[in-house]
Amino acid sequence: MVFCVGDVSAEVGSRPVSEYHCLIRNRKGRLPHILAVTAEPLPTRIASLALGTGDLDCVYHFALYELEQAIKEVDNEDQMDMLQTLIQGRRLRDISDLPFDLAT
Repeated sequence: MVFCVGDVSAEVGSRPVSEYHCLIRNRKGRLPHILAVTAEPLPTRIASLALGTGDLDCVYHFALYELEQAIKEVDNEDQMDMLQTLIQGRRLRDISDLPFDLAT
């Protein structure tokens, strides 16, 4: 299940999880993967999805490399720390990785 989110807010952050729970209740066969695709510019908000309850397998950003560069340019240490935590923990990936991840 792929859930697309433009920006992350409290109400949007819980929607993929509730839809996922409905899906797994009615499933036939193995458990589906759930992931989110976002354009959110703040890593601290992305973290609410990526680290949340652990129901999401991964969050993909449509411009992760550009986001990383922009945060470096504005020199926001808190946002950069969170971004690095998400990337190193493999909770946030670039959208270009999605087709390869789905194929495996």
